[in-house]
Amino acid sequence: MPLRNKIVLITGGSRGIGRAIALRLAKDKPQHVIITYCSNHTAARKTEDEIKKMGVDATIFCTEVSREAMLSELFDEVDKRFGRLDIFVNNAARTTFRPVNEISLKAWQRNMDINVRAFFFASQMAARLMMKNGSGRIIAISSLGSRYYVPQYAALGTAKAEIESLARYLAVELAPYNINVNVVCGGFIDTESMRMIPNYEQLKEELAAHTPAQRVGRPEDIAGVVRVLCSPDTDWIRGQTLIADGGYSLI
Repeated sequence: MPLRNKIVLITGGSRGIGRAIALRLAKDKPQHVIITYCSNHTAARKTEDEIKKMGVDATIFCTEVSREAMLSELFDEVDKRFGRLDIFVNNAARTTFRPVNEISLKAWQRNMDINVRAFFFASQMAARLMMKNGSGRIIAISSLGSRYYVPQYAALGTAKAEIESLARYLAVELAPYNINVNVVCGGFIDTESMRMIPNYEQLKEELAAHTPAQRVGRPEDIAGVVRVLCSPDTDWIRGQTLIADGGYSLI
């Protein structure tokens, strides 16, 4: 079990893909799983309880990732309690589903703050903790909207593209410290946030028909890939964006 005795931090880990990642990594019996959430305390507490029932210690933190002060407080607390960090999964995301011409400058900046700036700042702080223990893994979650057109997805698609680019730079500059950085790019994943897209059910059916796997993705599909990247068997994978989309992007 590659995660035994490891300290794991997942942002946005209370629901959807983040929750699936937290539960999947907990199966490998890490020392502690830390998950952040923004507003839904009930969902966060439920995920925490599920992890604890698996025999793994867990802690939840209410953190707005776009606010540097709250992120600093989070990482300071991790340092104070554990003195190390082994796995950091940057999953928290939020966006505005609108055509480009209908996105206000304020909404655009807010989207970049929550997604890109948060990953940049959190990765810096995670790396400093990982340097203490001489190794670590940073894994970001992206989506196909980073490279293909998705209706009303311009804000988040652009942010995800920036995250993928930043991960490549981090992978090179953090390699001397034995910190491995990669990205998991999911296809269409059936989550609460995706259900906010207009004409969701119609889009879901169309995408499933176009996917070789004959279905849309589940949060557990992404969690499984994240688990693989946490293994020392993937040390030779650096700065890559792994596409996990059921084959959708192939046809």
